[in-house]
Amino acid sequence: MRFVISGGGTGGHIFPAIAIADALKRRCPEAEILFIGAKGRMEMERVPKAGYPIEGLWISGFTKSLSSAILPVKIFASMNKAARILRRFKPDAVIGVGGFASGPTLKAANVLRIPTIIQEQNSYPGKTNRNVGKKAKAICVAYHGLEQWFPKEKIHFTGNPLRGNINGQCDRQEAAAYFGVDANKPVVLLVGGSQGALGINKGISAQLSAFQGTDMQLIWQTGKTYITQAQEEVKALGLEAQVKPTVFIDRMDYAYSVADVVISRAGAMSISELALVKKPVIFVPLPTAAEDHQTKNAMQLVEADAAIMVRNSETEQKLIPVLQQLLADKAKQEEMKANIGKFARPNAADDIVDIILKVKSEE
Repeated sequence: MRFVISGGGTGGHIFPAIAIADALKRRCPEAEILFIGAKGRMEMERVPKAGYPIEGLWISGFTKSLSSAILPVKIFASMNKAARILRRFKPDAVIGVGGFASGPTLKAANVLRIPTIIQEQNSYPGKTNRNVGKKAKAICVAYHGLEQWFPKEKIHFTGNPLRGNINGQCDRQEAAAYFGVDANKPVVLLVGGSQGALGINKGISAQLSAFQGTDMQLIWQTGKTYITQAQEEVKALGLEAQVKPTVFIDRMDYAYSVADVVISRAGAMSISELALVKKPVIFVPLPTAAEDHQTKNAMQLVEADAAIMVRNSETEQKLIPVLQQLLADKAKQEEMKANIGKFARPNAADDIVDIILKVKSEE
């Protein structure tokens, strides 16, 4: 058996793609898997590190810059190259996860009459998946209500496949020691994505003094551009024992295990991870995300009493007060844990593989 997985651009597309590949190899050890990504994007580095071959297309998204004038040329060239790759590799099915490369690859697969499957992470589908969804054999989704964009009979509610090390089952004492915090006091985890989140960072900085004289502790993933400012602010207030700024968190299993409350952007994969580990969360959606899909993601949980939302523009006034109120309300935390856990789909990757193999068997 041979499969092509295409897409990427961000971790939100790449991590589920790799999770699907891992599940395919676990279930079908003899299967050959090839990734098709976009040249210069992070999948060209991350996928080989995960142990899979990848080929790159000359493709990018639409922008207002002069480079957008050659976008039609890129699309034509990418479809041609994708078709050549597919003719050579002869996959049984092509799986698209969204992102720049996914569109040309799935369109080429449709022309060659190779069955396609889409994995849509968000509550509001991206343009690529909306464009190729009509001809897909199956569409795997993580949210209800996507019938307005995809044929209802093709939709399968599977959830988002996650990185294998996200389980939240590490020892709290061990996790606390790793970050240098006290396991017996409340711990807040702030994750704004691999590059940090300026709006959230500013919200913390604006009222960082609120941590003084309290038991509150903060593991603060700042990103590269904010780390120096955060460290200086923490030192100036004498909060080194309570607030731990870091550029990036490698051990998310430790981070989730020790966290009592999480502050996060509302990307689809972050939400899926938080549901799996059942953590009370304050979402601060990225307002510039495509078609404001992070706000749409977050609102599905807010409406289910599974999360709290603070808008990016209001973080400096509201983030810390909302956090303090949630930390003081243990009953609310337990309610949110129970409700967010209902969104968890721990078997998502295997459920998606079931669908892929079913599509293959029907051809």
